[in-house]
Amino acid sequence: MSGPAVPALPEPVAAPAPELPAPELPALELPALELPASPSPAGLATAAPPVPELAIITGLSGAGRSTAAKCLEDLGWFVVDNLPPALLPTMAELGSRSQGSVSRIAVVVDVRGRAFFADLQAALEALATRGVAPRILFLEASDEVLIRRFEHVRRPHPLQADDRLASGITAERELLTALRGDADLVLDTSTLNVHQLRAKIDAAFGEPGGARLQATIVSFGYKYGLPLDADLVVDCRFLPNPHWVEELRPFTGQDPAVRDYVLSRPGAAEFLEQYSGLLRLLKEGYEREGKRYVTLAVGCTGGKHRSVAMSEQLAARLLAAGLETRVVHRDLGRE
Repeated sequence: MSGPAVPALPEPVAAPAPELPAPELPALELPALELPASPSPAGLATAAPPVPELAIITGLSGAGRSTAAKCLEDLGWFVVDNLPPALLPTMAELGSRSQGSVSRIAVVVDVRGRAFFADLQAALEALATRGVAPRILFLEASDEVLIRRFEHVRRPHPLQADDRLASGITAERELLTALRGDADLVLDTSTLNVHQLRAKIDAAFGEPGGARLQATIVSFGYKYGLPLDADLVVDCRFLPNPHWVEELRPFTGQDPAVRDYVLSRPGAAEFLEQYSGLLRLLKEGYEREGKRYVTLAVGCTGGKHRSVAMSEQLAARLLAAGLETRVVHRDLGRE
């Protein structure tokens, strides 16, 4: 039997919270922020890469293109031989990317066919659109001289095919007529020897005031053999050897004690004075003959004392005379 039903109690209702007035906060004064000005379009533009100086060496086969390329290489140009003309704009672009490390490029172009010649004209036009104005060096010679040169090396002309040598020369001369007219410098090498051709190229492409001869002075020890690339050899074994002075033996010719000892020996000062004068005389002659590099080897027994000290002294005198000189101590530290 169930009991009486219990009535359900009403759920308690939460009383509403009293509304409190919002507190009044003091106004904060924030400093004005100064934003950096937006860069102008001109400021965003990067400096254009430097455009390298470009030279094109071309002309008749046998007229001296290879010799001209070597001359420009000696002048500090970056030389590329037998480059297809279509790659000329690419070379100029690579030179621009080098950020000035390759500032002068010389390209030897060998025009051997009409399609090749058309490629060269297209490449020149592409260079012009990029603001690159190459200097064209055109080399030529008389037919008689070219025939004699080809017979001397016993090689056929590139355009000779199965015909006579003279026919190949004539075909190439006709093919290059238009390019010769566009050349900045035309050199007839018929009566020029190597030195005269070098002098003309130096005058046209060399830097004014640049060093005409570079000297390398190499100290060495005779017991290790002569330097193979020496143009001149000086023997300093006429001076007393510091090796036999016990307190100087551990040192080298770069140390003041050894240097002063070597220079104070009889004949040392006279040798330096007279040999420096001879080198200045040789410098003038080398430059007249177009020679750009000379290596002077200075030797003693071990390449540690006398040759090192005398090499340093000769280099200082040559530098004072305006000759670009560097010193290499081949056998120093070899003992």
